Amino acid sequence: MNLNLKNKRVFVSGGSKGIGLAIVRGFLSEGARVALTSRNLESLELTYKSLKEEFPNSDILYFGSDATDAKNTSKVFDSIMNEWKGLDIVISNVGDGRSTQEVLQSEEQFDRSLKINLKSAENVVREFLRTNSEKIGSICFISSITGLEAFGAPTDYSVAKAAVIALSKNLARKLAPGIRVNCIAPGNVYSPGGSWDEKIKSDPKRIASIIENTVPMKRFGTPDEIANVVLFLSSEKASFITGSCVVVDGGQTVGNH
Repeated sequence: MNLNLKNKRVFVSGGSKGIGLAIVRGFLSEGARVALTSRNLESLELTYKSLKEEFPNSDILYFGSDATDAKNTSKVFDSIMNEWKGLDIVISNVGDGRSTQEVLQSEEQFDRSLKINLKSAENVVREFLRTNSEKIGSICFISSITGLEAFGAPTDYSVAKAAVIALSKNLARKLAPGIRVNCIAPGNVYSPGGSWDEKIKSDPKRIASIIENTVPMKRFGTPDEIANVVLFLSSEKASFITGSCVVVDGGQTVGNH
């Protein structure tokens, strides 16, 4: 399917690994121009080098930036505006599910989770709206099924991801018809170095049992499977879709809605 994304100007936060990197690669494979950010500059530079080898003729911008830092994020968007004069698509992908096992986490940990998972999304969309004089385009947030149901995930993470979904739906109503806003709620997605990778290394039998008993598809999802949905929602093929939260979880939430 031709998604007509060639030369579209795309921003992806948290784009150096996992789901974010799969999204970046997906857009580049469609001929889009992509700007990506990551807090880890060393990892980001290696990612950029790899992307330029894979997509030598592509227009790629990269910034060592923390999306939870409003001033830093503002500078990134100003730099993109100077280079490209605008953006068509924004993907807010920063998130971290690592937490503690208390019923209600410490105030410090709760604030940390809200900052990483919610404030990062707020900062990115705020800058897109500030710099988007034409008021047209597409925004896609990466949330989680833990923001839809109580699966036993850390409370702080679940609450933050639920807030991302609420942010997405409110913006969709208020920014239509010019800017479409959607959200993806992934289930268990495995990528090397990710949180599930750490859990598997710690207790492989327990994790295998969890996936076998809770996911009808009986496997992890892949970053590419999330990226494919993001690309579709960001394209004109999804021109009548806004305010949606698309669940991509191998059936884990079946029966919960």
